[in-house]
Amino acid sequence: MPTLYLTCGLPGSGKTTLAKQLEEELPALRLTADEWLHELYPDISTPEAELGPFRGRVERIQWPIAVRALKLGCNVVLDWGVWGKEERDLYRAAAREIGARVVLCVLDPPIGELWRRLSRRNEDRPFGAFESTPPVGAVLRAVGVARSLCA
Repeated sequence: MPTLYLTCGLPGSGKTTLAKQLEEELPALRLTADEWLHELYPDISTPEAELGPFRGRVERIQWPIAVRALKLGCNVVLDWGVWGKEERDLYRAAAREIGARVVLCVLDPPIGELWRRLSRRNEDRPFGAFESTPPVGAVLRAVGVARSLCA
């Protein structure tokens, strides 16, 4: 039975690292929106990627690919974050409707670890990664939101 893996967590929590591991070990088709955003819109800024229409466009393209792969019996990793319960429920229901299992992968490292990872990622910035430098207050609020939503 094919499985849909949904990653959930803050920037720097390890979603893409886990998605890449699952892609190789299972194997699975990995759909990482950030990489597609960089490929399609090379000059896109972090705010444009997060707040503009671009991410939604990429995810609307990736989701039917995920469904088709699941129907063909392939495992799929959606490396999107999926913080909202309604959003996760939508993807869970759609995957189960076509006979796939669903696994929610919640990544919740301590705030100090998040800052360390984000700092290192901002210095090295691999392809597909956006700069992450939110204000401290916003991060602390987001941690509380993410921890309550990613359940």
